Amino acid sequence: MSGGSVSTTYLELSQDDGTAHKFYEVTVDALVVTVRYGRIGASGQTQVTNFPSADKARAAAARKVGEKVRKGYAPAVPGQRAPRTVTRRQVASAPSTARAVAPVLWRFGTGSAAFGIHVDDEHCWVGNQAGDVYTLGHDGRVLARFTLPDGVKCLVADDFWIYAGCDDGKVYDLSSKLPFAAYDIAADVDIFWLDIHEGVLDVSDRDGKLTVIDHEDEHQWSRRSRGEHAWMVRADDRAVYHGHQRGVTAYAPDGGGELWHTPTRGGVLFGWQEDDTVYAGTAHRVVQRLSKASGAIEATYACDSAVYACATSPGGRFVFAGDAAASVYCFDQDGTRLWKLGTGGGSALSMQYRDERLYLVTTDGALVCIDASEAAVSAAQQGTVPVARDVKLAEALPAHAPATTASAVTAVDRAPAGTVVVQCVQDSGRLRVHVVSEGYDASWNVQFPRAIREPGARYVVDALHPAAGGFYRVRGDIRRLL
Repeated sequence: MSGGSVSTTYLELSQDDGTAHKFYEVTVDALVVTVRYGRIGASGQTQVTNFPSADKARAAAARKVGEKVRKGYAPAVPGQRAPRTVTRRQVASAPSTARAVAPVLWRFGTGSAAFGIHVDDEHCWVGNQAGDVYTLGHDGRVLARFTLPDGVKCLVADDFWIYAGCDDGKVYDLSSKLPFAAYDIAADVDIFWLDIHEGVLDVSDRDGKLTVIDHEDEHQWSRRSRGEHAWMVRADDRAVYHGHQRGVTAYAPDGGGELWHTPTRGGVLFGWQEDDTVYAGTAHRVVQRLSKASGAIEATYACDSAVYACATSPGGRFVFAGDAAASVYCFDQDGTRLWKLGTGGGSALSMQYRDERLYLVTTDGALVCIDASEAAVSAAQQGTVPVARDVKLAEALPAHAPATTASAVTAVDRAPAGTVVVQCVQDSGRLRVHVVSEGYDASWNVQFPRAIREPGARYVVDALHPAAGGFYRVRGDIRRLL
């Protein structure tokens, strides 16, 4: 440590085999110890702890540094070691060969190639490579904007909760106005795609590895599948379905082993699921439907170019696909092609169907809403399409950025009626969050942003919801209780 009233120790752990690439920094300023940690090259997460005396603060800092040194960390100079390489998906988009253009109702340009999409009863979500996430109404009106630290790989939903997986290795909860990092993926994982089921995060990566992390951001298990470049992961109660260069592999949710493996016609570029089936879009111009129970291929849907995205209507009655040549397709459930239309712009990188509308996010950074009703598609095939409305972003729309310290969270003097109070507590060497308000199980942990946890601090949340596995999830805004 350096001399003076403020002292800082900076350590790094970077191994040649790629299993670690992270830093750990401890700063002592009088009674305050600040710990910052994360991937090398990133800003990382910060934890601030106050001590009753300067001696206790220095002693605590020394213990933290000693623990990391014993684990292999070594003193380093910030900025000298390059950050871990992050794969940004490079995709080509050729002009559509379809004879007609799809009936586009509206189009919103985000300014950067977009991979993330989620559509629910009330909103449409789009996340792009610039780290912007926008929430829109079904009429195309822009309602909210989130600015995340790095490019958005994907958007996934788990009941009420919306999560964005980013190139900085974090997964952000966007369910309230204040986004926060709910999961921090290990530094050696180059994220390709994510899914979340009952608070358990499933991560597929460049090396074809599947990593499973629980609601407390603690590693559970991992498996390396038979192929690399795993662009598909979907999960339910019975299995985790992992799509990669050599097909789709299903694993038991508890990590108990492989349930089945099915080679696909070409490497998997995207995945979708229904209750009893999973769908894999491949580089060899097909979507294939697989049985969740056995992995058997039940149907094949032939396109004219590599399939970047796919989706279904409820129950798999209709199957939709987007290819590398800016076309979208619709098939019946048995594989008969019903139509092929151009997007009128870039190729679809993700898609979702809802209430006779097909929503796409594209290589040119647009969120596109297509009228997929039978009447609209029939008219489009005859050359009659609506004039697409070009949605504009309101200049006064505020942008919500993640909270990185407790001081960034709004503070209140008392808990408003109907809210829930939670508190940070030391539990088995970890700083966890438990419920203080009556009517809840005080022994359960609360899924809560690590960046704003402080020992003994109390927070007010709008609501808590129990989840399978015995923990609570925050619903609504988070405020510090003074």
